[in-house]
Amino acid sequence: MVHPTSATVYTVGDTSGWSLGVDYGTWASAKNFVVGDKLAFNYAGGHTVDEVSASDYKACSAGSSITSDSSGSTTITLKTAGTHYFICSSMGHCDGGMKLSVTVAAAGGSSTSPSSGGGSSTTPTSPASDTPSVTGTTPTTKLPAGSSNSGSFLSPKFYAILVGLLVLAVGY
Repeated sequence: MVHPTSATVYTVGDTSGWSLGVDYGTWASAKNFVVGDKLAFNYAGGHTVDEVSASDYKACSAGSSITSDSSGSTTITLKTAGTHYFICSSMGHCDGGMKLSVTVAAAGGSSTSPSSGGGSSTTPTSPASDTPSVTGTTPTTKLPAGSSNSGSFLSPKFYAILVGLLVLAVGY
C-alpha cells in the first residue's frame, strides 16, 4: 500500500525571512528537499525572488529569470529534481548574499543541499495544500539581455558624463 507523503513547506531564512544578512548556504545545508516541497519566501518591499539558471546565479544576473516575483510573499513548489537557484535582483542584493541554491531529490529519495548564500538552522514545516507554483505574482521590469542589475550607478560612464558637464560649466 502506498502512502502519500505530505510536502514540507520551508520558510526561507526561517524567522529572518528573505533579506540581507542571512546565510542561506547554511540554512539550506541543514535541509533535505524533495520534489513537491515548497519554499516560502517572506520579504519586505525592495526585494524580489527570481528563479534563475546556474550561470545567472553565479553572475547574480536576473536578465533571463525563469520566474520573478516582488509581492512580499512568494511560494515556489519544487516540481523537479536537481538544483534550483534563486536570487534577489535588487541592485547589489545578490552580491550581498541574497541568493539561494537548493538541491532537490526525487520524491521518496533524500538530498543534500550544497548552497551558496546565507540563515538560521531551525525549520518550521507544515503540510502543504495544492497551491500554484508561484503565488502573489507582481509584474517586474526585465532587464535587456546582456545587462546586469548588480552594478552601481557610479559607473565609468556616469563619471564621463559628469566630467563632460563640468567641462561645459567651466567653459573649456
